[in-house]
Amino acid sequence: MEKQTDWHREQKRVNQVVVQIQEREKQLRQKLGTIKEDVIDIRKKFWDDVTVNFDNAEEAAETFASIKQQAELMSERERSHRHDLNQLKNLHKLKYSPYFGRIDFLEEGEEDSEAIYIGIASFVDKEGINFYVYDWRAPISSLYYDYGPGPGSYETPSGTISGEVEIKKQFIIKDSQIKHMFNTGITIGDELLQQVLGNESDSQMKNIVATIQKEQNQIIRNERGRLLVVQGVAGSGKTSAALQRVAYLLYRYRDTLLADEIVLFSPNPLFNSYISTVLPELGEENMQQTTFQAYLEHRLGENWQLEDPFSQMEFVLIEKQDPSYLARLEAIKIKSSLDYIHFIDSVIQSLQAEGLIFTDIVFRGNILFSNETIYQYFYELDQTISIPNRMNMVADRLLKEVRSYELEERDKEWVDQEVDLLEDEVLLKIHQKVEKEKKKESDDFYEYEREQELLRGLVVKRRLKKVRHIINQLQFLDTTSIYLNLFQEKENSLFSSEKWSEICSLTIHQINQSIFPYEDATPYLYLKGKLEGFHVNTTIKHVFIDEAQDYSPFQFAFIKNMFPRAKMTVLGDFNQSIYPHSNNSSFPALESLYQREDIEKYALTQSYRSTRQIIDFARHILGTEIDPFNRNGEKPVLTKAANWKELNTQLIARLMELCTKFRTVAVICKTAKESKRVYTELKDELDVRLMKKDSTGYESGILIIPSYLAKGVEFDAVVLYNVSDLEYLHDSERKLLYTICTRAMHSLDLMYVNRLSPLLSEVPPVTYLKS
Repeated sequence: MEKQTDWHREQKRVNQVVVQIQEREKQLRQKLGTIKEDVIDIRKKFWDDVTVNFDNAEEAAETFASIKQQAELMSERERSHRHDLNQLKNLHKLKYSPYFGRIDFLEEGEEDSEAIYIGIASFVDKEGINFYVYDWRAPISSLYYDYGPGPGSYETPSGTISGEVEIKKQFIIKDSQIKHMFNTGITIGDELLQQVLGNESDSQMKNIVATIQKEQNQIIRNERGRLLVVQGVAGSGKTSAALQRVAYLLYRYRDTLLADEIVLFSPNPLFNSYISTVLPELGEENMQQTTFQAYLEHRLGENWQLEDPFSQMEFVLIEKQDPSYLARLEAIKIKSSLDYIHFIDSVIQSLQAEGLIFTDIVFRGNILFSNETIYQYFYELDQTISIPNRMNMVADRLLKEVRSYELEERDKEWVDQEVDLLEDEVLLKIHQKVEKEKKKESDDFYEYEREQELLRGLVVKRRLKKVRHIINQLQFLDTTSIYLNLFQEKENSLFSSEKWSEICSLTIHQINQSIFPYEDATPYLYLKGKLEGFHVNTTIKHVFIDEAQDYSPFQFAFIKNMFPRAKMTVLGDFNQSIYPHSNNSSFPALESLYQREDIEKYALTQSYRSTRQIIDFARHILGTEIDPFNRNGEKPVLTKAANWKELNTQLIARLMELCTKFRTVAVICKTAKESKRVYTELKDELDVRLMKKDSTGYESGILIIPSYLAKGVEFDAVVLYNVSDLEYLHDSERKLLYTICTRAMHSLDLMYVNRLSPLLSEVPPVTYLKS
């Protein structure tokens, strides 16, 4: 009876809040209509209300002030319109689910406690004093995530507020009706998590503000260190916490931080699509999203065929019989290390005195500046000046000489020939310019000769434009040859590898074929930056790196150099380090680049994505400890087939069954090559979609996807294709197998031909079923 009364009282409050929200919506719509009309009216009458007069300096200044005043008025109206529009969007969401939590907090020194209701956005009364709903990012809301009934405190800009949490409740409200209501302790209650986690997967990640755990809340609100490192097991909510952290920072520093000043490096375009709706759901703009590969491609330009990490992974997984296989693996290991940075730095130090390689600058088939001349110009400068500064000084000298050369070249015969070929529009423009000059000059101004002078100057300037571009872009520096020179010494005391000589030959051969191996791209750009000056971005204030275990120590150092003023948040799982260029030393290497007091570290050990049965199975692949959330499901199923035909028959039958239960079903193959083959075999039997490295999104249904593209994404049901001893044999593939298994939320199948992979030999039979 008491529970029914409490439910009725809470529902009554929901109804009252919804009425207030609807009233505010109505007022805002009327206001928005008025503001929109004002903006349109200002735009129409912009020049009518501006006094335009440029007759003298005083009138021109008055004109400028008038234009500025009108522009500021219009800008203020548009700003107000955007603010109210965002508020209207938030009200629309709150109307159907105003809040998800309540705490009653008695502040020290006060006699009465305050009931604090928490939702995805704030909602306050007309006077702006009493809160119907507090934004989940407000300082006081941290009580909901960090404490159960009992003593509690929260931080504010003015200090710590302490007191007593008397009541803590959680709600699930849909269509303005309370569906579930729980009293709970310090952690977000199992009932609410069961409701959320038991739902089917979607093609896009949802926000988790209602179910943020205490340890996730600490990550979200941490503002201390310059480097925040989160090591979390598969399904521990790392990505979700990162996105809520972005939303929190945008809320906390809303007057000084813009979404464009935050950048997220994600593993692939598919992942970008997967997380794209989280921040807009919370009323925030998306931060900049990119992949490290996209950055490399942008910086290297179109002259190179740049390998991506997925192609590198295909080589590692498939080409074990390649004669250069072991040398390539060793090359990847060396070129991904901080030792390789030190090696390049030592080479650059020697280049201060000698050894840079330049190319001739050619004009009309003739050498304008020889590489020897440029070399001389460079090395006659003071060696205490940095290489990039000396390079710019050389460029300035060359440009000055180009200007002198341009004057000399105007009288050459080839110039007259090209003048005769100029377009009529150009001739007319030059003629009109001379006519204007003629009005200001004496009557004996020789019009024809002046026109010819301008035309000859135009022709030479046009032809020298490419030369100026080469000089301005420092393209006279042969960075590729300088990089290849790193591999001329067949012995290297810095690296103990016996394969260094083979690595040198392999690298030179690949780059001479205009193929840039993935492991060479970052070192090459690092060398280029050291010689020409780095392209740094000082406007970015926060850098987020998800799936950070996929980055090498060298790449971490490079990214830190790219964004010198930014705080960095990195999130990853050592157990999912599947790429050959990444290893367990990546995070320690990153931490070595910061002062110890600037580093904040968190570990997330509980997995929320998969059922207990799936986690119990997957954790034995690595022998790692994972604390599964107590959500039950079916045990993983191992299905054996005698041959490929039987395997595909069983696969089709199982997929048809899974499609009746779940929205997203993934057939995860080891490689892209295998994925393509399976897709070809299934497409006439089932409605399937093949996911490739450039896929940018997916809908519900059956997906066929390579193992490394599934990282960071989750599916209702996962079927691992052909987990046989021929496919998953080497211990180096153990983490890959673990990563694939932990993509499954509710159902996991593993199918194989003949013999099961030995990597599953340590998995207890009690954790799975056989079919």
